[in-house]
Amino acid sequence: MTSFISISLLHNCRRVSSTLVLSVCRNASTKNTGNVPLAKPIKARTVSGSAGPLTIASQLGNNPYFVSRASKVTSAATNGGAVAQDDDFIEAVVCQESDIGDNQMKQVELGEGKVLLVRQNGKLTAIGSKCSHYGAMLVTGALGEGRVRCPWHGACFNVETGDIEDFPGMDSLPCYRVTVGEAGDVKVRAKRTELATNKRVRVMAKRAEQDERTYVVIGGGPSGATCAETLRQQGFTGRIVMINKEPSLPYDRIKVSKTMDMDLEKCLLRTQQFYDANDIEVMLGIAVTKLDGATREITLDNGYKIRYDKAYIATGSKPRRPPIDGADLGNVCVLRTAADAKLVNEQLGPEKKIVILGTSFIGLEAAAYCVNKVTKVTVIGRGAVPLKESFGDAVGKRVMELFEEKGVEFVMNSGIRRCIGEAGTLKQVELTDGTMLDADVCIFGIGSTLYTEFLENSGITLNRNGSINTDQYLETNVEGVYVGGDIANAPVHSNDGQQATIGHYPLAQYHGRVAALNMAGVATPLKAVPFFWTVLFGKSFRYCGYGTPDEVVVEGDLAALKFVAFYIGKGGRVVGMSSCQRDPVVAQFAEYSSQGKVLHKDDLTPNPFGWIPA
Repeated sequence: MTSFISISLLHNCRRVSSTLVLSVCRNASTKNTGNVPLAKPIKARTVSGSAGPLTIASQLGNNPYFVSRASKVTSAATNGGAVAQDDDFIEAVVCQESDIGDNQMKQVELGEGKVLLVRQNGKLTAIGSKCSHYGAMLVTGALGEGRVRCPWHGACFNVETGDIEDFPGMDSLPCYRVTVGEAGDVKVRAKRTELATNKRVRVMAKRAEQDERTYVVIGGGPSGATCAETLRQQGFTGRIVMINKEPSLPYDRIKVSKTMDMDLEKCLLRTQQFYDANDIEVMLGIAVTKLDGATREITLDNGYKIRYDKAYIATGSKPRRPPIDGADLGNVCVLRTAADAKLVNEQLGPEKKIVILGTSFIGLEAAAYCVNKVTKVTVIGRGAVPLKESFGDAVGKRVMELFEEKGVEFVMNSGIRRCIGEAGTLKQVELTDGTMLDADVCIFGIGSTLYTEFLENSGITLNRNGSINTDQYLETNVEGVYVGGDIANAPVHSNDGQQATIGHYPLAQYHGRVAALNMAGVATPLKAVPFFWTVLFGKSFRYCGYGTPDEVVVEGDLAALKFVAFYIGKGGRVVGMSSCQRDPVVAQFAEYSSQGKVLHKDDLTPNPFGWIPA
C-alpha cells in the first residue's frame, strides 16, 4: 500500500516533512499552506521546482500537496555513489543518514560541487556550501537556530531556504532537494548551475503601473542597496528611487582602505542591468538637500523634487579633517570613497614618504597597504597603543609590534600641529611637540562626522552628534521615515536593546534589510549583534559585541597571534569577544548573543569555551 506524507511550503523552499523525504527546495516565492492529514484518495500530478519535476499528489480544491514515499519520488541510484542526472540537474547519494547527528553540519560532494547538509530538530536540509560574500566554507562556521553563520565575517543563511538573513554580502544560497531512502541513503538533487555558482538572487516583484506609491532610498551605500532590493523581494510593486551622492553604483566600500588599487567595476554590489531589470531607479552624483516630513517631499541639489510615501535614509558619514593649517593641501587625503583610494594609490612610489594620522582600522589598514610600496610609513597616534578602544591594551600592543616588524614606524602620544606645503603640495608635517617629518602624502584616519545636516528643519529629531534615534523597527519620530547605517542611533539586541550609533559595514546592510521589511508591512524588530573584522598583514582579526569593558581576559598565545580575548563589562558580563586565528569562536559568540543569551566571566572557568554547543 502506498503511503503519503504532507508538504509544507516555506518561503523560497518546498519542504517535505518526513523521515524519508526531508527537503525539496524551490527558489520561488511561495505561501505556507500548512500540514493537513490525508483524508481520502488523491490524484497524482507533477510540480516543477529548482530540483526538477517532483511527483506529488493533490486533492481537488484548496487542499495541500502530498508526495509519495521516497523510493517513488526520485530515480534512486542502484548502487552506492551512482549518479542519476540529466542536462540541468545532478542527483546522487552523498552519505548515510547515520553519518550526521542532530544539530550538526556536514559538507558533502555532489558531482564536481559541494553541498552543506544540516540536520536540525530531526530534519535534514541542504544548501550551498560557501558564504556568498567571500567564499568561506560554512561547515567551519557556527550553526544557530535555523541558520548558519559564516566564520569569517558573520553573514547568516537560513538552513532551509538558503536566504541571507544577516550580512555582509548580497546573495542568498541555493537550497537543494534531500531524500532519505529505506536503507538510510541520503540523496541530494541540485541544479547544475546553482551548484557551480553557489549563489542565488531571490525572486523580486515587478513594478506595477497602477501602484502609485513611491519609496525613496536616500544613500547609495550597502545599506541603501540592501534596502532597495529587499523591498522588491518583499513584493513592493510601487516606484523605488535610490539616490546616491557618489557618482557610482553601490560598491564594496571595505576595500577602500584595504585594497586601494581596487577595480571599481569589479567591486560593484549590483550592476546597472540589475537595477534596470528590477525597476529600481538609481540617481548618481546627486545629493538630497532637504526633506520635509510634513509634506513628504525631498529636494535634490539639481532642483528636482520627489514626493514620497515612505523613505529610508542611510547617508553614512564623511571623514573628519582636523582644523589645522595645510589640511586642504592637494596630497593631504582621507579614505572614504573609491575616488579617495584612487587618489592615494596614484601618489605612491618607491621614494615616497607617507604619514598617517590615526590608529583606527582605517589608518592601520592604509599603513599595511602602503608600507611595501613606499620608502617609509609613519603612523601618528594620540594614545599609547593602536586599537585600544576596540581591542584593549594587550592586543593593541601586539598589533603595534606586528606593524613594527613589517617596517611601519609609530609616533604615539602625539598629533599633527600643521601640514606644510609649497605651491599647494605637501612637503612636511609638524607634530605637536615640534618634530618635523618629511611627507609626500598625509592620510587622515581620525574618525568621521555624520551626513545629516540636510535633515535640519525636516521634523526629524537630530542628536548633537548628528545621529537619529530609532525605535526597534528603525522608524524615526516622523512616521514613514526610517534610518539605518552609520547615522542610526538604534537598539542593539546584544546590549539589552540599548540604543547605540555604530558604523559597521555588516550592520548597515542588516539595517537596510530590516527597514525594508518594515516599510513593506512585515513587522520585524531589530536583533542587531555587531560584528566587524580587519585583515592586517594577512592576519584576520574579528570582533563581536558592544560595550565598554572593565577588564580584558586573553586566552591563547597572543605573541603568536593565535588568541581569543574576552571583554568583561559591569557585573562580569562578557560584552564583546575578539580573536585571531581561532575561528569560528567569534561567530559562535555572535550566534550565542543573537539568541538572547548572556555570557559571564564565571562561565569562562574552568573551560573558557564550555558555553559553545558540542
